[in-house]
Amino acid sequence: MSTINFYRHPLSGHAHRVELLLSILGVNANTIDIDLMKGEQKQPEFLAKNPFGQVPVLEDQGLYISDSNAILVYLASKYDHKREWLPNNPKDAAAVQQFLSIAASAIATGPATARLITLFGANYDAASTIEKSHNILAHFERHLSERNWLATDHPSIADLANYAYIARAPEGKVSLEAYPEVRAWLSRVEALKGFVPMTKSPVGLAA
Repeated sequence: MSTINFYRHPLSGHAHRVELLLSILGVNANTIDIDLMKGEQKQPEFLAKNPFGQVPVLEDQGLYISDSNAILVYLASKYDHKREWLPNNPKDAAAVQQFLSIAASAIATGPATARLITLFGANYDAASTIEKSHNILAHFERHLSERNWLATDHPSIADLANYAYIARAPEGKVSLEAYPEVRAWLSRVEALKGFVPMTKSPVGLAA
């Protein structure tokens, strides 16, 4: 079996989505933590793996893959032989891609950014970011009122891509109290065989 290296930061939701799929698919990987606070991601050794200087990065048989959603697609295509996590049929494949795009846009600029402000003091406007977060959460609430999973009638990488930053939205002062369907969906993700929780944020980081 090939050796897979998984470069991550334990508080990164982008990294956690990859960690989830690795665990769910039973793919063994060496987890290597990159200290973002010390700037390890900007050092030449890491930039050789990802010129953008970001985690996560997956190394599989000498191939380096960056961007968390691209890694999800790679893992699901190569290691999910039943093609459940990334369906082949055009309808479901398009639905999965739609929610991967949402994870990279509205979720990234909403709940993920709100969390960056609170935990790491990122220089964004908190009020507008929280408003964006509630706008996308309201969309998810309506969407999930009619279904159990985001893209298909079973869990897919779309669910994994969106899970972490929504689950951790309260860390960015974005309450989930008004979204019972979203909270029920989070519980369904957490009940998946192979689910691994994201590392808890140190209390001292919270503003």
